Amino acid sequence: MTDEQAAPLVVRTTRLDLDSAAALVDLLPDTDPVAWLRRGEGVVGWGVAAQVRTRGARRFADADDWWSRLTARAVVRSDLAQPGTGLICFGTFAFADEPGDSHLVVPRVVVGRRGDDAWVTTASTTGLDLLDVAVARADPPQAPQGVRFADGALDGDTWMKAVADAVDRIVSGDLEKVVLARDLIATADEPVDVRWPLRRLTELYPTCWTFHVAGLFGATPELLVRRERGLVTSRVLAGTIRRTGDDGRDLALAATLARSSKDLAEHEYAVRSVADSLEPHCSSMNVPEAPFVLHLPNVMHLASDVAGVVHDAETVSSLQLVASLHPSAAVGGTPTDAAQDLITELEGMPRGRYAGPVGWMDASGDGEWGIALRSAEVSGATVRLFAGCGIVADSDPASELAETQAKFVPVRDALGG
Repeated sequence: MTDEQAAPLVVRTTRLDLDSAAALVDLLPDTDPVAWLRRGEGVVGWGVAAQVRTRGARRFADADDWWSRLTARAVVRSDLAQPGTGLICFGTFAFADEPGDSHLVVPRVVVGRRGDDAWVTTASTTGLDLLDVAVARADPPQAPQGVRFADGALDGDTWMKAVADAVDRIVSGDLEKVVLARDLIATADEPVDVRWPLRRLTELYPTCWTFHVAGLFGATPELLVRRERGLVTSRVLAGTIRRTGDDGRDLALAATLARSSKDLAEHEYAVRSVADSLEPHCSSMNVPEAPFVLHLPNVMHLASDVAGVVHDAETVSSLQLVASLHPSAAVGGTPTDAAQDLITELEGMPRGRYAGPVGWMDASGDGEWGIALRSAEVSGATVRLFAGCGIVADSDPASELAETQAKFVPVRDALGG
């Protein structure tokens, strides 16, 4: 059945009397949960009212076309005008053209909160079967048991050799920067309920964007793009140092990071790639001259918030902005094509949706999209964790390996490892 033949979605958003102390993640049942949360706010959902999978070089364009057709035919009534109300979809996209599926899904039920407002949105082909949907705390998930960790595609020594090879290529002038990632495999005694690590991540990393779509979950510190009412912002992270847990020592390390020529160069590549991609869509932009140091529980990053006023919101959705931004130098490298080729050659693994865009979008095209970092993919009792580092001419393989170990910590801790 084509989109034109299918019955249109009937979407209804109403205000919800939600206790301010209630955590949105605690409302999620174990059936088709999706989430996008930060500092107690955001949107969660469950069930499937509509969905599409795309792949290849047209994965963003095909998904955006599908969304345009779906929203054009939907019947929507909303009592609120907050971002995340009305008809919205959640999405997760493959890092590379091949391999890997990308997903857009419209949940049957979405619950959101922003400031003092809370709401529930229902979507179906009739609008009648969800009129009396109950929003209540779900049965709690069980903690994963017997979790064991093992190397993924490359062990530590082999991965350091790949980093050294990448440095040689950079020094020889083949490229300026490349981001190399590695994976770690966690295996539990029973299938893992993704709601368990989601809860832990929202508690441990409240300033990050905690997400789950189609088996991919994590807590990303990096916002690829937010488009809201004509304004666009992007938080760029590149340059990392591990925290020690000693406040005085960490302040000194933060100062070292802010002066590091290696990390500043890596950061400049990332900011430049984002600004260059957004500039054609903006009538004005603000690109910070120098980064600030973002403090997270396990690491510190050099960070810059790029902002602009979009002039083409009527014709270009946030997902189209995502397509123009991905992959930024923060997750791929510089120049893009040379970095992509080297990633394929040296990583020895398919990234799937790791470091790809993940987030949500509404019917107007506004939305929030992060980069799927500090992330993992769950399939039954197996969880595949990912971590990556930006490699430049001054990179030291042992230091980069230590950085990946630090970046595994959020998901490892969330699984109880």
